[in-house]
Amino acid sequence: MSSSEERSSSPRPRRRLSREERQRQLLDVAWRLVREEGTEALTLGRLAEQAGVTKPVVYDHFGTRSGLLAALYQDFDARQTLLMDAALRASEPTLAGRAAVIAVSYIECVLLQGREIPGVIAALASSPELEQIKREYEAVFMEKCRIALAPFAGAGTIAPAGLRAMLGAAEALSHAAVTGEITPRQAQDELFETIVAMVERSANGGTHHVAASER
Repeated sequence: MSSSEERSSSPRPRRRLSREERQRQLLDVAWRLVREEGTEALTLGRLAEQAGVTKPVVYDHFGTRSGLLAALYQDFDARQTLLMDAALRASEPTLAGRAAVIAVSYIECVLLQGREIPGVIAALASSPELEQIKREYEAVFMEKCRIALAPFAGAGTIAPAGLRAMLGAAEALSHAAVTGEITPRQAQDELFETIVAMVERSANGGTHHVAASER
């Protein structure tokens, strides 16, 4: 065999991944681990084993298990933001159009991540640090929704309590859709109605105050 044939038949060296590419690979493997084995099985050592890298590589990217969980939630939030921003830009400038975008994009994003994200969200509640990260991303999401819906609230303002109720409904409905308790369409429709009612209530002067005798 000639030297040129030997060179052509030898395996090519594997390309070294950039830091960003390695991070993406590790996150993808982490999501798969959560999906197949549950959040409890997600450790930095297990991730290194499944990704085919050494533990120091994983520790360099995430530092701790809490850092890994935070990175997974940030990854989920980034996908949700991209999906929602693109849909808002293409939506009709009406209350129904904006409400539909928020409802559909939120439910679809959770469904795309499947059963993994509820476990990650639950794990975020395990420490004040992780809970704070979740709260910060929730605040950004609610503010995005407030800005998108504010033009349809008339002279009224969309109160933080209403936005928080909307987010609670979104989380509960998406979880029910993931577990099969309701269909994705039912989850989207119910969330749509919740959003429209919240904005219309704001346009009509805010919430109805419950009298002391009704409490």
